[in-house]
Amino acid sequence: MQLRLIPREEKFFELFRQQAANVVEGAQLLKNLLESYDDVEQKRLRVEMAESTGDEIAHRIIEKLNTTFITPMDREDIHALASALDDILDLIYASVQRLHLYGVKNITKDAIALANVILRATEETAALVNEVEDLRNVKSLKHRWIEVNRLENEGDRISRQAIAELFTNEKDPIEVIKWKEIYEHLETAIDKCEDAANIVEAVVLKNA
Repeated sequence: MQLRLIPREEKFFELFRQQAANVVEGAQLLKNLLESYDDVEQKRLRVEMAESTGDEIAHRIIEKLNTTFITPMDREDIHALASALDDILDLIYASVQRLHLYGVKNITKDAIALANVILRATEETAALVNEVEDLRNVKSLKHRWIEVNRLENEGDRISRQAIAELFTNEKDPIEVIKWKEIYEHLETAIDKCEDAANIVEAVVLKNA
């Protein structure tokens, strides 16, 4: 028997799918920027456009939430998921902005590694969002939120190692300050993927 969240209100799910896809696009733009650190201003502007689109979608979700009497899942879950997805892209953009504002000339291998984890985490998070409307395959959903958790742990490990090496090897205190903040923003973006995955997990467990 096919199980769905009741009552069915497809507009929320469509907006969430749009939001999640936009987050993946932002993560891909970040990865491309760090792996090929040229035309930085143009690439930064593309991330800014994705972030602006994300804000617009999040606003539409909250606006719909405020005008819908019966929602397909708990109102607090809708608000929390929209906010978590929006936060991922905000942190991606904040990281790119700091590269620009701090005049970073060379990208570290650890920043690239974190960007790759962010992309993988956003892809898994988007898959969770795409599948949450249809609860026939809880096993697949569970596999995905476990994978996001694993990626969050991987991001923590890379970030801790990067910051430790920064304090050990970097002689310029200004560079230490710059990169510590950038690493923390990148790692927090992965944390927000886990937050989104946890919200989906809670929704699934309440409705499966």
